[in-house]
Amino acid sequence: MTEILTTIAALQRALADAPQRPFLLFEGRAYSYATVAAAASRWATHLRAAGVERGDRVALYLENSPAFVAAYLGAHMIGAIVVLINTQYRYTELRHILSDSEARVIIVGNQTHADLVCQAQEDARTIRADAVVLEGTGDMPDWTTAPAPHDIALLGYTSGTTGRSKGAMLTHANLMANSAAVTRAWHWTERDRLLLTLPLFHIHGLGVGLNGTLFTASTVDLRRGFDAVDVLDTLARGETTMFFGVPTMYTRLITEARRRLAEGAPFRVDAVRLFVSGSAPLTPRTFAEFEELFGQRILERYGMTETIMNLTNPYDGERRPGTVGMPFPGQEARIVDVRTRQPLPDGVIGEIQVRGPNVFAGYWRNPQATAEAFDADGWFNTGDLGWRSADGYFVITGRARELIISGGYNIYPREVEEVLLDHPAVAEVAVVGLPDPEFGEQVVAVVVPTAQPRDGLEQELIDWCRARMASYKKPRRVIFVATLPRNALGKVQKHLLQQQLQEA
Repeated sequence: MTEILTTIAALQRALADAPQRPFLLFEGRAYSYATVAAAASRWATHLRAAGVERGDRVALYLENSPAFVAAYLGAHMIGAIVVLINTQYRYTELRHILSDSEARVIIVGNQTHADLVCQAQEDARTIRADAVVLEGTGDMPDWTTAPAPHDIALLGYTSGTTGRSKGAMLTHANLMANSAAVTRAWHWTERDRLLLTLPLFHIHGLGVGLNGTLFTASTVDLRRGFDAVDVLDTLARGETTMFFGVPTMYTRLITEARRRLAEGAPFRVDAVRLFVSGSAPLTPRTFAEFEELFGQRILERYGMTETIMNLTNPYDGERRPGTVGMPFPGQEARIVDVRTRQPLPDGVIGEIQVRGPNVFAGYWRNPQATAEAFDADGWFNTGDLGWRSADGYFVITGRARELIISGGYNIYPREVEEVLLDHPAVAEVAVVGLPDPEFGEQVVAVVVPTAQPRDGLEQELIDWCRARMASYKKPRRVIFVATLPRNALGKVQKHLLQQQLQEA
C-alpha cells in the first residue's frame, strides 16, 4: 500500500476506494467522500480567485460544520497553510494570531465573526463560509497543486495556558504520521463511526478526529458542540463505534447517566468499542465512575499542539487510571532532569521529552523559541513534568512552569489536586503557587465545592491533605469559587487564576 504523507493524498485514496461512503454526518445529512472532495475543489478555486497562493495562510474562524472540512481541504489542495482560530477568541487573541500568521484571508461563519476580525485587523480579507456551495459532485479536484509531505499544513496556536500563544508549524508528514500511529494503536478502520463533538479548531478534534477519519476513509458524525443528553442518545442508538472527549465531557455523561438510571430509564452503549479522553487530566475517580456506569474503561492518552499525539494507554491490555500509557508506534518518550537534561531512572519526576515523525517543524517565525524547544538530538521539551513506571506507563504530574517551590521543597500541583478530589466536598480544584515572603511560594488550593461551603471546610481540607501527604505539600490557603477559568477544551488556565488571585 502506498504510504500516505499528505491530507490530499489521503483524500485521493478515499475517493478512489469508496467515493460514495459517508465521510461526514451532520445535522441529519450525509456527505460522501465524493461530495466533500468536490466542495473542497470549489473552495480551492475560490481561494485562488481571492489571491491565495502556495504557502499563503488561510485562517479558519469557524464552528464545526461541513464548510470547515471543505475549506480545510480546499486550502490544502492549493498548498496553502491553514491557521486554526478558536471561535471564542476576541479582539486581543485575534489581533495577535492574524498579525503573527499574516493570514491572506480569514474564512468566517457569520457576520459577527467577520465584524470581530475587522475590529482586530482593519484591512482583513474575510470570506463567508456560505460563499461556496457544498452540494454536488461535478467538480473534479485538481491534484497538480497538491502539497508535498514536508510543506507546512497548518499553524496550530498553543493554548496559551502559560502566556502568549505561539504558532506551531505542523507539516503534512507530521499530520499523516500521527494518523498512521493513532489508527494503528486504536485499531481504527474504515468500518468505524466516530462521534465527534470536539471543536475542529483544536488539534484534538482536527488532528486526531477528522484526520484519523480521513486517513482510514471511515465516517465521522460531527456535531456543533457537546450536549450530554444528545451524546448519550446517539451512543445508545448503536451506530457509533468510537467517542473522543475531554474529562469535563465524561463527568457530564456520568451525571446524565445517573439521572436516567434514577428515573428508571436504563441505556446501553454496547456498540461503542472505544472511549478516549485527553486534553486535560482524567481523574481516577472519573475513570472508575464511568466504568461502573458504562461498563467500559476509558483510554486516556497524552498529546499537545506541537506533537498531536505522544502517549496512549493500550487498546489491548491494562488501561491504567492516572496514567497516559506508552509511546505510540514509531514514537519515543523519556524523562529527563529539568536542569541537566540527562535521562532519569524510572520512578523519578522530571520533564517529558518526545521524539518522532509526529513532532512539529518549529514555531512560526520564532527561531529562538524553536531552538529552546529541542535538544541537539532532536528531542522536544514538552514542558510537562512526569515519571515513568518500571513497566513503561507514563504519569503526568503537571507543567514545569506550574511547579511550586516552597521552602526549598518541590511540590507538584496535580498530586495535591488528586488528594483534594478524594474529599466529598470537592467538585473541582486547581492548586497554584503564590508569592510568599518567608517560603518563596505558598500552596493555594482553589476549590469548586459540591455544595455551599460550610463553616470550617477550609481547615478541614487542609487537615485532609496533612493527613495524606507530607505537611509541606498541604495548602496554606483554600479559596472557594463558583468556576475555574478554562480554555475551549476544558484545561484550567492557571496563569489566569494566579493573576486573578494576586490582583485580588
